[in-house]
Parts: sequence; C-alpha cells; structure tokens
Amino acid sequence: MKKIFIVLVAAVLAMTTSCKEGILDTAPTDAVAGSTLLEDTEGGYMALNGAIRWLWQWGVTVTGNAHQCFGPQGYALMGDLMGEDMVMAGQGSGWFWYDYLYDVKDAYTSGAWRSYDCWNFYYTLICQVNYIIAAAETMEGDQADIDYIMGNAYALRAYSYHYLAMTFARSYIGHEDKLCVPVLLEPTTSKTTGLPRSTNRQVYEQIVSDIDAAITLLQGKGQKHCSHVDYYVANGIKARIALTMGDWNAAYTASSNAISGSKALTADVLGGYNDASAKDVLWGAEIIEAQGTTNPQFLAHMDIAFGGYGSTARKCCSEWLYERIPAGDARKGWWNYEKLDQNGKVLEGYQQYKFRFADPSNTYTGADHIFMRIPEMYLTMAEAACRLGNDTEAQGILNEFMGFRVSGDIPYDCSSKTGTALGALTTDETGSLLEEIILQRRIELWGEYGRIYDIKRLRQGFVRTAEMGHCADAFLPTLKLDDPESFDWVLTIPQAEIDANPYILQNPVSSVEADGQSDDPALAPKVEE
Repeated sequence: MKKIFIVLVAAVLAMTTSCKEGILDTAPTDAVAGSTLLEDTEGGYMALNGAIRWLWQWGVTVTGNAHQCFGPQGYALMGDLMGEDMVMAGQGSGWFWYDYLYDVKDAYTSGAWRSYDCWNFYYTLICQVNYIIAAAETMEGDQADIDYIMGNAYALRAYSYHYLAMTFARSYIGHEDKLCVPVLLEPTTSKTTGLPRSTNRQVYEQIVSDIDAAITLLQGKGQKHCSHVDYYVANGIKARIALTMGDWNAAYTASSNAISGSKALTADVLGGYNDASAKDVLWGAEIIEAQGTTNPQFLAHMDIAFGGYGSTARKCCSEWLYERIPAGDARKGWWNYEKLDQNGKVLEGYQQYKFRFADPSNTYTGADHIFMRIPEMYLTMAEAACRLGNDTEAQGILNEFMGFRVSGDIPYDCSSKTGTALGALTTDETGSLLEEIILQRRIELWGEYGRIYDIKRLRQGFVRTAEMGHCADAFLPTLKLDDPESFDWVLTIPQAEIDANPYILQNPVSSVEADGQSDDPALAPKVEE
C-alpha cells in the first residue's frame, strides 16, 4: 500500500553564521530530484534548510483549519489546552477550541482536523530528513559539513518521532511494549509499503539511536543559523526524550550539556518571547518579513493587542496555577492579574501577556518561533537530580534558577523540601521537592511545551473546575482525565493512513470505548510474508 505523505523539498539560497546577521531567503521547489539535490553539501544545506522551514510553515498539512496548523508551537499550544493550566476564555473563530474540549479525536476521517495535521506534519518532516540521511555515503564535500548536515537530520528525525510517540501512544513508562507508531527510516516513494506500528520500546530505541548519532556528529561544530540544531540543541532534545523515558542519568547529563553552551539564564521575562536570538533561547526560527504571515502563527493566537484570534479566544492561566506563583516573581507579569483590559473592561480569567508581537501592527517582523529555552534545561536537570536522590543538588539548581525569577524582600528558597512524592491528581499537593520542581516547570513552560505530555509521563490525572477558571464545557465529565491509563489523551490515527496501510491498528476514540487492550500488538493486523 502507498504511503499518504508527500515529500516537500525546499531550497534555501543563503546561509548565515548567526540568527540576525543575515537572511534565510527560502525559495521552495517542487521538482528537484533527491538524488540530484543531495549530490554535494551545497544541495545538502538546501535540503536541510527546506526541512527546517517545515518547522514553522503554516497550513500545508491539512485541507482546512489551516490557521491553527503552524508546526511545533501549534502542537505545544494544543498540548497545553488539553491539560489543566491553560484556560480558553472563549471560542473565538474556533481555532484550538476543539482541542481544549477534546472534540477532535472523532474527526480522524477528515483531512482538516488535528489527527491528520499532526501525523502528516511530523511524518513529512521525517520523509524529508530520511532523504538526507540516505545520502550520507555519497554526498560530496567537506566531511565537517556532511557531519553537520547529517547531525541535523538525525536530530530532526529523533525530535519528530518523539512527538509522534507522545501524541499517538500512551506514556512510555508503564506501556513500553504497547503500540506506538510506524518507524520509517528509508526515503519514501509512491511505491513504499506501509509498516505496522512499532512498540513504544522499539520506537524509543530508534529515537535514542538517532539523537545519540546527532550529538556525536555535531560535537565541536558551530551553529550556522539559529534555526539549526547544534550540539547543545541536540542535547536539549535528548533531555526531553530522557525525561519521557524516565532515564534520569541521561536527562541530567544531556540538560547539563545543553546548558554548557553560550546561552544563559536571564531575568528578563517580559519581552514577549518573539526573538530567536534572545539570550536564553536555545533553539528557534528567525522569521523575516518575506516569510512572515498574519493570522496563521502562534503569536496571532496569543497576543491580545493584535486584535485577532488572541483577543477573541483569549488564553488564560488557571487561577490554581497563578495563585502558586511566588511573591516577588517577575512571571506574575505574564498574566493580567487585575482582570482588566486597557479600557478597564473586566476580563474573564488571567489573560496572558507572556507571548506578544514586538509590533502588533506589523506581524511580518518580530514574530520568531521559539522551540526551546535554557530555563527548561535547568528545570530538567533539577528534576533529574531529585529523581536520582540528590536533593541538595536539586535544591541548589532550583534556587539558582528561581534567583532569576524572584526578587524583593522574600528570597526564594526550596531547601526545606525533599523527596519525590506526587499526588494522584496534579492538584493533590504533597509538599515534596519534586512537586515543587514540576510546579515551577508548569509556570515557566506555560504555552511552550505542551502540558499534557508532562501529565502523561508523570502518570498523574487531572481535573478542571470553575474555581480554576474553566468554563462548564471544559469540565469533560465523560472522559477519564483523572486516570493516567486514559486513552483520552492519545490522538486517533488519520483514516487516510489506515486506508493506505492495512497493518495499522486504530487508537480508541475515547477511554470509554477502549477495552484495555486497544494498543496490544497481538491485536494488530499481521504483516504478510
């Protein structure tokens, strides 16, 4: 059976050594044969930059609802809205509202909804980098350039499979031998035969192999553009993977390595997070005016001053989370605690100001995409140290980080907290050190990572209530959101993929419909010999 995805190749004509010193002038092509393009490193860089452009290209993966499809930042927003810490104060134009209400899973037959969009996005990226990786032995040029190109390709493949696994399968921990996603490692053509879903264990073995290869290939090589993956970004990706797997030693080492680069913590938290060259941004994409868009981008969905989606469908912090931000914490400025707009109108909820355009009147500039920041690595290293029983070190890491967030007469100090106890629900407080680290992670990464991915790996449940700021429609009483075994957090596979691939077993639409064995490899269609 034929794969349903089309490989898109884009040629990038200019390269720079830093993010703001030049322009990635991108000219898409649609008729360049992979074997021709990838003969040498010049073509290799073109293919790599085309793949990276995919990380923020909007609307090309779906036949509708294109304004909510713009790469990783869109899926992070989806993941946050599937959790408990982000409140959507209105439906607006409908973008992301249905993620918030868990009303997308039953739309897997449509090419216009989230299942198709997310699946297609990451597999298209995988298809692109598979062509690059396949050219490793034949590509001509300086070996350092070849290693750099291949290191980026391996990192992007690991990154893509990690998010596919987190989105279309249950948590790795506790479900290691349950079904995950198909693993495609070769260039895809119209004659490519569909593959069955591999298990979580098999998928993550490939993910780890790919990211380790990337780290080895990229060591000692400078980042040619801020949108590229370098040694430090690759370690940041590995840190995320290791957290998901519960590999605390790897998470500690990788996050420490990511921090060891030129980027650093900063106390400046009120700049709007719109600049990929910012001091604490580990990985992001510079957006230039020729490549910019208006509505179909992350900041348009977040910035109230823009006057579009961000104002009609406001993203708010839950009152439960806001109330736990420490006194003197600059991050309180990320949300409008007075609940008033610029005209004195009472708002519903703590409207966000964390993400803003540099100039709301010109969305074509000052609207970079941010994929990873240094604070995440500090919080990852603290969690890993805590998990390894090194409470004193974890306390020191967290105190150092919070020193960049809290000022005033009451300094932050977590030295009295110890242990790793977590509640059955995310609102069940134990007072442990691990809980405190996770709390600061919830605050710091609000809108950036996808809260549901952390809830899944932590094996907790959650609730939504009116006291937290959620509307009644968002309570979702028919779903098992309080159950870490829930299939409700797992997206359905697009019907187009199932139609094209006879070996795919569909995920249940809801936990109510699941029989507890819906991701059992024994139930999957057998591959013909």
